[in-house]
Amino acid sequence: MANEKTTHWSDILKRRLANSTRKDEKKAEETELFTKYYSEWKAGSNRDSSYKKIPRFYYRLPAEDEVLLQKLREESRAVFLQRKSRELLDNEELQNLWFLLDKHQVPPMSGEEAMISYEAYLKVGEKAGPKCKQFFTARVYGKLLHSDPYGRISIMQFFNYVMRKVWLHQTRIGLSLYDVAGQGYLRESDLENYILELIPTLPQLDGLEKSFYSFYVCTAVRKFFFFLDPLRTGKIKIQDILACSFLDDLLELRDEELSKESQESNWFSAPSALRVYGQYLNLDKDHNGMLSKEELSRYGTATLTAVFLDRVYQECLTYDGEMVTQSFINREVLVANDNDSNSALDLDDP
Repeated sequence: MANEKTTHWSDILKRRLANSTRKDEKKAEETELFTKYYSEWKAGSNRDSSYKKIPRFYYRLPAEDEVLLQKLREESRAVFLQRKSRELLDNEELQNLWFLLDKHQVPPMSGEEAMISYEAYLKVGEKAGPKCKQFFTARVYGKLLHSDPYGRISIMQFFNYVMRKVWLHQTRIGLSLYDVAGQGYLRESDLENYILELIPTLPQLDGLEKSFYSFYVCTAVRKFFFFLDPLRTGKIKIQDILACSFLDDLLELRDEELSKESQESNWFSAPSALRVYGQYLNLDKDHNGMLSKEELSRYGTATLTAVFLDRVYQECLTYDGEMVTQSFINREVLVANDNDSNSALDLDDP
């Protein structure tokens, strides 16, 4: 009886061992097939060499002590931006484009505007050169097509569209030159350098003394950062700068015939900056460059309560208990956009 039990269990063990061996063989076969097919896939079956390896898509930014790598990165970015700048239309090419559009206009006129059909539009695109190719597409034509009964678009609207696109690309390249980190945003110091070097190109600021430049730059920069950096990260995306109207207002100062009314309503104008500076000086009785609670209490009609002032100084940037210039300018930025004096003193850390 004992021998029968022993034989019985030994048979069971043999069968299990045999099954285990077959499983191992099957697993080895599966592994061999997987390796074969994976190797063929990785090699791309000789169809495309790009399948042979995954391209590198991440490059670590150089550290501060890696001077050579930083210089190489700066130089490569500068070359890239120069190449992008050469791809844009210059004044002569824009003038040539206008002559071609005017030559191919299709009558009748729509009011006082010259019009162009899609067929003539494509002909101009062929003659305008490779730089203009991106503007002569069905998508662009469709965007500018409105209610013309002949299916035409306005030559002036199309030309203004091209001008605006060229200006946006030029401005983006100009701002990118000040993007030290190369990550698509400007820090406060970067934007300060941009505006400081922009001042000599703005005829409406010719009368400013150089000693006033620092305050003017601070005044201009605060508007950008107050509205475009609400979380106070200390940096602004270049795309956000281009998307808002602030840069348009700043570059409006290139107009030598800008009216007095336009200057008064423009935050970046010389009269506006001088007004803010005058208010600050009038409040700063001890001339230490900062405002105490007592000095700020005289603002406007001197109706600010002590409780309100305490709360303001808890929120704004101070030094030795006194408000710094940036916080005061933040307040003036809000006043320029909202006449409600209660909400205007919502001062945040710049």
